Amino acid sequence: MNYTFEHEEAGAKGTFSLINEDKIVARMTYSRLDSNNIIVDHTAVDPNSKGEGHGKAIVEQLVLRARGNDQKVMPLCPFAKGVIEKNSDWRDILRK
Repeated sequence: MNYTFEHEEAGAKGTFSLINEDKIVARMTYSRLDSNNIIVDHTAVDPNSKGEGHGKAIVEQLVLRARGNDQKVMPLCPFAKGVIEKNSDWRDILRK
């Protein structure tokens, strides 16, 4: 399968999408608190592709982008919060 990630940001709102063969299989939305802090508010995975790691993959894109931009993340989304907290290598992005 051929997956691509898309990131869109307009003003204080943003979206990460994981796309497979022109179909969105996972999406995460966030808001910017300021230039250094992101609030993740929702993560959704296509019900037909649950269990395939798409949710974790999209959280990983968030982690990589946050690190690359020296940003911290406040995950209000229970899924994103759980994935980040389970991976000790990713906890450095959490806003304290």
